Amino acid sequence: MLEGGDRRSIGKSNQVAARILRQPSRLAELIECLWSEDPVVRMRAADAAEKISVERPQYMEPFKAELLGLADETTQPELRWHLALMLPRQPLSTLERRRTIARLRDYLSDRSSIVKTFAIQGLAELARGEASLEAEMTNLLQNVCRTGTPAMKARSRKLLKQFQKP
Repeated sequence: MLEGGDRRSIGKSNQVAARILRQPSRLAELIECLWSEDPVVRMRAADAAEKISVERPQYMEPFKAELLGLADETTQPELRWHLALMLPRQPLSTLERRRTIARLRDYLSDRSSIVKTFAIQGLAELARGEASLEAEMTNLLQNVCRTGTPAMKARSRKLLKQFQKP
């Protein structure tokens, strides 16, 4: 279902996500596709997995170690941007949290504006409720509002409002 076409299309990833939400026992098959030889399949699998993680973040928990490893090793932009959104939705140990924050900070240097934008979003999710991280995040967001791409600036302005105290 994830094959065919090119990376400009999500293909049937919405249908795949809907099917797995109805049949969670098939999630392992989808997760395996994140390592497919075909970059289109990897991209669409990441899209479907990210959509599932919005609806049922707990479904991804058994695959957390694999997702963290993939975040460390992948250079494919589409995987990076979906992982940047998925990982902060997981319950993370202190070590996993630090590892995720470090990886998302690395993603801020990616060539892709979309990867950078979603790395900012993921970092903001991880920073919520931690004073030291919130202060650092506020500084990052203010900087990106001045220097980022239009998408990064727009996302940063939105996130900055959430971090500023009344």
